[in-house]
Amino acid sequence: MNSSSCNNSSSSFIYRSSSSTAATRSVIAITLGFIINYINGTLVHTFRKHQVSIFYMNPRYILFIHLVVNDMIQLTTSISLLAFSYVFYNMSSYLCLLIIVVAIFTTMNTPINLAVMALECYIAVCFPLRHAELCTVKRTYILIGGIWVLSSLTIVPDIFLHLATDPLWLFCSLAICEKDNLFQHPVSKPKRTIIFIIYLTLIWLTLVITYLKIFFVAQKAKSTDGSAKKARNTILLHGFQLLLCMLTYADFIIKNSIVATPQILSYITYFLYILIHILPRFVSPIVYGLRDKTFRQYLKNHLLCDIRAGSKLYPSK
Repeated sequence: MNSSSCNNSSSSFIYRSSSSTAATRSVIAITLGFIINYINGTLVHTFRKHQVSIFYMNPRYILFIHLVVNDMIQLTTSISLLAFSYVFYNMSSYLCLLIIVVAIFTTMNTPINLAVMALECYIAVCFPLRHAELCTVKRTYILIGGIWVLSSLTIVPDIFLHLATDPLWLFCSLAICEKDNLFQHPVSKPKRTIIFIIYLTLIWLTLVITYLKIFFVAQKAKSTDGSAKKARNTILLHGFQLLLCMLTYADFIIKNSIVATPQILSYITYFLYILIHILPRFVSPIVYGLRDKTFRQYLKNHLLCDIRAGSKLYPSK
């Protein structure tokens, strides 16, 4: 990318959807994002309201609420990026970079967070007597910090690489706000591919191994212990969510391998966006927010209190 000329950084042709199509796509994405964020926001409020409850002392709920907040940020930034792409053909690189960095961080956090939650389930079921010793609140927060560090490896090196080779790029160029268009250094794509393959392999191995371990414990326990079977079902839900999230790693490969007209490619790209970036975030509230008995009870009490408070404020005539 040559920033010395301060011109549009991309000369490639990108299909521009009609105004009605762009508006429809934006409305669908924003509506889905609002619904999911509203549900997640209710879960976060329930978590914060019961500060002295088991939530703050349970690593499982801490990891879950981190996942929920992360998904809310991811949805907000990715949907904003989608809407901006329909309104502004070119954006300032520094503004585009800010949004993309947040979106990439939160997108990469989700599968790693799911792998850590699977490990917590594995320890709870297979080593119940050591669970309190191994899974402490302090270690949980350290793991959350480690999740953000691992996610930074996918984007921070690209930023420093571009600033080192083309320092004016960030402040002087305009770009179509897409990750592959923003980071065009020859090293960026191979580096990203290698990191994605490593992450994909390690996370899936973690999920498969923990599931198999819990499955064997559930088989031995049979009907005498329902916790192992519940954990096994939870891992399965994690696997389904992770399968959708992992498509993020193959997103650019899928797009580059499809041979189609620009119009059809735009429809495929939008479908992949809904499938990869929005639908996995709909699974998070179900895994613990609705399936977990303890959290569900607090959530139900919270919603009933809100309904009663509303009926007192606005009594029926």
